[in-house]
Amino acid sequence: MKNTNDPSRRNFLKTSTAATATAALALPTVTFGKPDSRKLKIGWIGCGGRGTGAVNQALKADSNVELYAIGEAFADKAEAGLTAMKKIHPGKVNVDKSRVHVGLDAYQKVIDSGVDVVLLTTPPGFRPMHIKAAVDAGKHVFAEKPMATDAPGVHSVMKSIAKAKKQGTSIVDGFVWRWTYAQRDTYKRLLGGDLGDIQAIFSSYNNNARKRYPKWGRHNTKTDVEYMIRRWYYFTWLSGDHIVEQAVHSIDKMLWAKNDEVPAYAVANGGRQNRGETEGNIYDHFGVEFTWADGTQGYHYCRQMDNCENGTWDRVYGTKGRYVGESGRKAHAFGNKDGLIWRWTPGPNDERNNNGYQTEHDEMYAAIRDGKPLNTGDRMIKTTLAAIMARTAAYTGKKVTQEMMLDSKEQLVPDKVSFDMKFPPRAVRHPGRNEVLEPHGWDA
Repeated sequence: MKNTNDPSRRNFLKTSTAATATAALALPTVTFGKPDSRKLKIGWIGCGGRGTGAVNQALKADSNVELYAIGEAFADKAEAGLTAMKKIHPGKVNVDKSRVHVGLDAYQKVIDSGVDVVLLTTPPGFRPMHIKAAVDAGKHVFAEKPMATDAPGVHSVMKSIAKAKKQGTSIVDGFVWRWTYAQRDTYKRLLGGDLGDIQAIFSSYNNNARKRYPKWGRHNTKTDVEYMIRRWYYFTWLSGDHIVEQAVHSIDKMLWAKNDEVPAYAVANGGRQNRGETEGNIYDHFGVEFTWADGTQGYHYCRQMDNCENGTWDRVYGTKGRYVGESGRKAHAFGNKDGLIWRWTPGPNDERNNNGYQTEHDEMYAAIRDGKPLNTGDRMIKTTLAAIMARTAAYTGKKVTQEMMLDSKEQLVPDKVSFDMKFPPRAVRHPGRNEVLEPHGWDA
């Protein structure tokens, strides 16, 4: 990974990614600036657990939408997803058998099927290519977090974000805490100066080991790629590791507190203490120190181990006091040496105690209807980049700057993935032994 002193790279995301946009396309599904009252056809790509939740919420978000096409790598998951949606939304599922697409190219078939909105909920390693295909086709996009697992993927998504802005199509992220009123109220106060100048930020995402995929192993998968996609969470090229796939929620709030500024650099440690041979090549714990350009320090810790103390805490320390919050429990308070300054409360009728997973879709479809599509891409790609910086710092034991990460040519995800390609799982990374930049570990 090359280090560069170009100040424009150090400040690359302080300006809009629209600078990289290509010319706008006159696409028939785009209704930028005009109210849209059509029945919107939804294409669902990736029928796992979070995907099932996302499409359920999308179908609840608007009265005039329908599920029109499905794409999934595996037939059994496509069938299960379609069956579930038919039970939950019997009047909103219009998926002919010809629009149930299976295989690694299923995403493109869904995009080409005549849909207006695409839900991207596959393993994150595929997210950049799926976002690009959907944006290039002029579709509105909901993309679950994170947006990439490597630096080339980050660059691809940045270009897609800019193109979507130019042509007026939605890109909406799945960073759920950005969509909850509790966090919005809290961070509005933080950014408004209630705690004074921010000096330090802390976050944790410590939880259980999350044993996954008990049905799938080498005994009943035919190739390297099938094995890894069936067990995608355990492989860095697909998930980004748990700091990029799961704990990224906490890193997202750290950046939010800094008005979405990417840290200047990260130093980290991590490893795998309890994971077994069937749990791929990801770590089970990380500890990260972020440093921003103005000297603000950020400390993030995440762990996936059973029988340990769990918690997803956020703390922000300012010159006027401290914020303490916990994800999912609506516990958000500011205080100082004299006592409580402010505590978030949902309101007399509990109307602000919302489900962020639902709100992200509600607001997306409302914006499409108004002819003012949402594009939250800038913030989502900044958070993804910061999480990849942290993972890379831990994997290598090196200080990883923003510029180094952006300049990295380390490509974890092949340009083309096929089930029969030779692609043995990569070895677990060893800090101090692996260079920041390594060649890819696959044979295309």
